[in-house]
Amino acid sequence: MTEPIRYAPDGHVAVITLARPEKRNAFSLAMLAGLAEAYTQAEADPEIRVLLVVADGAHFTAGLDLAEVGPAVAAGGALFPGDAERIDPLGLRGRHRTKPVVVAIGGYCLTIGIELALASDVIVASESARFGQIEVGRGIFPFGGATFRMPARLGWHDAMRWLLTGELFDAKEAHRIGLVQEVAPEDTYRDRARAIADGIARAAPLGVLATLRNAWLAEREGEAAANAALLAEARALMATEDAAEGMQSFLERRAARFRGR
Repeated sequence: MTEPIRYAPDGHVAVITLARPEKRNAFSLAMLAGLAEAYTQAEADPEIRVLLVVADGAHFTAGLDLAEVGPAVAAGGALFPGDAERIDPLGLRGRHRTKPVVVAIGGYCLTIGIELALASDVIVASESARFGQIEVGRGIFPFGGATFRMPARLGWHDAMRWLLTGELFDAKEAHRIGLVQEVAPEDTYRDRARAIADGIARAAPLGVLATLRNAWLAEREGEAAANAALLAEARALMATEDAAEGMQSFLERRAARFRGR
């Protein structure tokens, strides 16, 4: 039996693949555990600077495999481990990632697929991608973060249009409301996502982490908290080898070679 999640470090990028195409990558309990493990593995590897989440087959994910996952959650289980050791890919409980995540979405992206995208940093979709937060049509509701992240990121009315109807929407609409940042042809959308991940990996790692950290601080504790942390964070970065390399590369008109220290 093949693993439902594949993990492949490639330079400074960890490529994480949803690998259950025969079920349209519907998330089983094994896939949920595997994705948490993959995020945790990437977090622990100092060579990894960015995560890239892709999927085998024509579809990103058909959502949760409710026949298996539903009873487990109803019995008291969580979608992802909420502990101090493993990363929760949804960022809802337990340990939170520090590294950026880029997601490439093609075909159907339903329920938890949208919630994983909302919990990531940059999303590229294929022109044929179809999205749906369809829980209200199944007698339940979104419980992976969509109820508060969609209104916060996309605006109340656009969020409610899709949350309350459970209808599907296309890549053009996903781009209009800001769910995805780029829409690319079917044969190039994964390449575009990889190019963005590579661009992040070329940037100064400590600067990338500080940028994410301050943005998350603003989201969780408000603008004043993020503002209060700015100068101390900037001064700490100014004392790093990467900051010196950034200045030297500017003076020498060459690409910087950042080492994350």
